[in-house]
Amino acid sequence: MAQKIVWRTQEIPVEPLDSKVSRKVLAHMEKLMTVEVIYQAGGVGPDHAHVHEQITYVIDGKFRFKVGAEVIHVEKGDTLYLPATIPHGCLCIEAGRLLDVFTPERQDFLKEEAEK
Repeated sequence: MAQKIVWRTQEIPVEPLDSKVSRKVLAHMEKLMTVEVIYQAGGVGPDHAHVHEQITYVIDGKFRFKVGAEVIHVEKGDTLYLPATIPHGCLCIEAGRLLDVFTPERQDFLKEEAEK
């Protein structure tokens, strides 16, 4: 079987993004990627935009997202859809984790990981 079908979490490194935010690229292939982002309270996902469609599921914690001009508060169990090219970012209100799903995969994340 040529296509990888299982990614073991214990084999995936945690990549610190700053002192309050880190991420794990859980699985990826050309058209799809899943990423766990771990936040301490006060952690920031800076405003940015990308060509990827994104769905974010709140595993736990509380967050304030800015999506375009709209401010949205989310917590455990909530899901956000972030359309391609729409500026967005977040602030972690209560420590937690997000599960981000991208289509297509984020080549920039893979390049950053390879450079370390």
